[in-house]
Amino acid sequence: MDKKIKGGVYLVIDPVMDEQVLLEKVTQALEGGVQVLQIWNHWPEHFALADKQALVEAILKVSRQYHVPTLINEAWELLQHTALDGVHFDSIPEDYENIKKEVGRLFVSGITCSNDLAVITWAEKHKLDYVSFCSMFPSSSVDSCEIVRPETVKSARAITQMPIFLSGGITTGNLATLEALDFNGVAVISGILSADSPKASAASYQNALQTIK
Repeated sequence: MDKKIKGGVYLVIDPVMDEQVLLEKVTQALEGGVQVLQIWNHWPEHFALADKQALVEAILKVSRQYHVPTLINEAWELLQHTALDGVHFDSIPEDYENIKKEVGRLFVSGITCSNDLAVITWAEKHKLDYVSFCSMFPSSSVDSCEIVRPETVKSARAITQMPIFLSGGITTGNLATLEALDFNGVAVISGILSADSPKASAASYQNALQTIK
């Protein structure tokens, strides 16, 4: 597997959206420079496994054109049935070693962190590919996340050198306020998907990142 996650703009997409609208927005976002995709584990109620697989493969058909790694949120079982590149965990899984055996192939893995540095320690020990802090700012889409203290991100960097993403309420306007932190990318949902032009929005995030890095 040659898809490495290093940083940049990380887009989380909602599979409950109309498929054609979603695919068009994803295509535009990728054209704008998005470097990682994650499919949120939030499916239409009527979706069976076959429906999920079909949508995943449709998304992969787009992302493959841009050589961008595509991960599933939580539902690691889909790695057994599709060509997904990896999984993003919301919390420490109960038996990660067994998950690796069940998947049966190499895959990218990341995890959401808050102010609990034990998650960073776990991720480092189990050689995950990246961590993502949630939430840096108040946001309607991450109302279940506590606000992350800047000191936590600084302490995390002392524990690991893996890529660190920041997420939650991040805009191109407030990104500069995070300049003092040692991180590699930002994870975005509505800031790109709800924009009039996902391509222009993704490019703006990319430019804002490059300005402070």
